Amino acid sequence: MPQNPERLPPIPRVLVIANQKGGVGKTTTAINLGTALAAIGERVLIVDLDPQGNASTGLGIGRENRLHSTYDILMDGMAIRQVARDTVVPRLSIAPSTLDLLGVELEIASLQDRAFRLRKAVADLGTEASPPYTYVLIDCPPSLNLLTINAMAAGHAVLVPLQCEFFALEGLSQILGTVERVRRGLNPELSIHGIVLTMYDGRNNLSGQVVEDVRSHMGEKVYDTIIPRNVRISEAPSHGKPAILYDINCAGSQAYLKLASEVIQRERVLRAA
Repeated sequence: MPQNPERLPPIPRVLVIANQKGGVGKTTTAINLGTALAAIGERVLIVDLDPQGNASTGLGIGRENRLHSTYDILMDGMAIRQVARDTVVPRLSIAPSTLDLLGVELEIASLQDRAFRLRKAVADLGTEASPPYTYVLIDCPPSLNLLTINAMAAGHAVLVPLQCEFFALEGLSQILGTVERVRRGLNPELSIHGIVLTMYDGRNNLSGQVVEDVRSHMGEKVYDTIIPRNVRISEAPSHGKPAILYDINCAGSQAYLKLASEVIQRERVLRAA
């Protein structure tokens, strides 16, 4: 039986892209999943919470053009609408990051609402008669710090990019533990949306073994789509474009388009449950 409309997943849906390990494809996934969702008609906002600002750079927003950033949202309560910038991708916006985020943890550590600064800003989007976005993707830094906690406190679900490497399961257990602690202490609605296997190399036996191990441990939580190692994906950020704009026909771009379809399908299952 369909859910009561009042129980349907809210809009915008807030997906947190997180893993405490660096170099696993978080930012690449945020940029290209966001682009793919926009390409199929969704209105998407990427929130860049990484002080390195690679998601902002990868979408063509130079540091000199970041007058306002996610720092202003967390520190000064600035509205997301004031910070968000259009990108070269239709229907895709980004709230850019600056290096100022490096100091946020110390600056808000003593505040009572330190873990909920982003939640309020995101929640304000949903109070509008016509929310400007259907999806908000939060790109987290490669650490489990207060920025990541803010993201998880604001999110509905976590999408975990997991590199096909030897210590994948060890890293996965750490991020799953963090999600569970946030769910118990800060955000009881938080769940795991899915685990996406990245940087897969079919010539490497280890990659295949990692895929098998992760699927055996996590079952249906692992997306069917696997993101391959792909030179075009690596080249695209230097041109300020998502891979899907840089070369839509490359294997990486096609994988992210499939991942977007899978994310949408999981959302439909939630709505029909």
